[in-house]
Amino acid sequence: MMCAIHASKKYKVLLLEKNEKLGKKLFITGKGRCNLTNACDEETFLQNVISNPKFLYSAVAAYPPAEVMKSFEEWGLAIKTERGNRVFPASDHSSDVIRTLEREMNRNHVEVRLNTHVRGLITAPVGESSHAVTGVRLADGTRILSDVVVLATGGISYPGTGASGEGVDFLKKLGLSIRPFQPSLVPMKSSEAVCAPMMGLSLKNVEVSFYRESKPKKPVYKEFGEMLFTHFGISGPIVLSASGKLQKLFTEDGMPKEGIEARIDWKPALDPEQLDQRILRDFDAGKNRTLLHGVEELLPRLAILPVLSAAGLDPEKRVHDVTQEERKRLTDTLKAFSLPITGLRSFDEAIISAGGLSVKEIDPRSMEVRLFPGLRVAGEMIDCDALTGGFNLQIAWCTARLAAQ
Repeated sequence: MMCAIHASKKYKVLLLEKNEKLGKKLFITGKGRCNLTNACDEETFLQNVISNPKFLYSAVAAYPPAEVMKSFEEWGLAIKTERGNRVFPASDHSSDVIRTLEREMNRNHVEVRLNTHVRGLITAPVGESSHAVTGVRLADGTRILSDVVVLATGGISYPGTGASGEGVDFLKKLGLSIRPFQPSLVPMKSSEAVCAPMMGLSLKNVEVSFYRESKPKKPVYKEFGEMLFTHFGISGPIVLSASGKLQKLFTEDGMPKEGIEARIDWKPALDPEQLDQRILRDFDAGKNRTLLHGVEELLPRLAILPVLSAAGLDPEKRVHDVTQEERKRLTDTLKAFSLPITGLRSFDEAIISAGGLSVKEIDPRSMEVRLFPGLRVAGEMIDCDALTGGFNLQIAWCTARLAAQ
C-alpha cells in the first residue's frame, strides 16, 4: 500500500492482493494498535536494526521516521508518541492506519484487485545472458504485463494472515540467494517443569543474560527490563529482543545449534553482599518463620518454590536454622537463576520472520534486484529485520518508498 501510494504519483499502479481485504497483517501489529514507526533519528533507527543495517542507509535517509509520521498526518491520521518513542494512531486502532492508506490509494487512483493470487513472475531475455521481469502470472492463468513489478509479500510469520513466503519462492526460482526464514522476536521454550508453575508471572526490573555452551563464562547477550513466564518457557520484551539478537545461534526451525542458557538476575540493583544483608534483615524480622514465608518480601509468590528448589533449600526449614552456606546458595540462585533454552516458538507467534532475499542481490538505492531489471522488492522479504518498537514497519515504509521512486 505504501509503495502503491508513492508510485502512483508518477505511474499507473495496479495492486494485487491475495487476501479478501487489505492490511490483514498490519491489522494485528502492536496487539491491534499498530506501532507504525519509532520517533527516533536515523542513527538510532539503524542501531536497532539486527540484520544488515548498512543496506538501509539510503532507504532511511530518503524516508526517515519523521517523514513517515509527517506523511500519515498529511493523509489525515492523528498519531501519538509513547514510551520508547513508539508511534501509534491516536485512536489505538490499527484499522485507522489501514483506512488511511486505502483512502490515499483511492485519491491517487491506484487500482486494487482483491482475492488475486499471483503464481509466478514473467521474464523475458535481455541480451545474451540476462533476463528482465516483465509481469506476473496469476493462479487462473491470466498474465499481467508491466514495466516494473514490486514484490512486497512479507515473510511467513502469522500464516493466518496469508503469509506464506511465496514471494521469496519466486525469487528462489530465479536462482537468487535466499537466507532461509526463521522465527524472530518470538518467545523461547525452556523447562516446562520449572516455568509452568510460574505461568503468568510478569517481572519488571530484572536482568537476563544468555550464555552459549561453548563460551559459558561470557554472556552473548544481556538486557535489563521486563519478562514473562509462560507454560512453555519465557516471553516478554527482554526475551523477544534476545531471540532477534541471537538468530545465528538457532536453526531455521528454531532449534539451538548448541546449548543455550538464560540466567535471570532477580535483584540486579543489589550485589551479592548487599543481597545477603537484605536476606538477613528479612530473616531477622521473623526468625521462627519457614523459608517459604521468610522470602515473601523478596520474591513474587509464584517464584518462591522454584527459586528455593533451584537453590536446593527446604521451604519448611525455619529461617533461624538457615546456615551461611545455604544463604549463599540462595543469593547465587537469585543472581543467576538458570533456565535451559530448548528452542524458539513457531512462526505462529513470531512478530517477524528473519531472513529473506540476500541484500547482495539488491541495489540499495532503488530496491531493484540487480540481475533482473524491472523487479523490485520491499519490506520483510528482504534480509533486514529489527528489534520491537516500530522499527520493522519503518523498514517496510522506507524500502517501499524507495522501490516506488
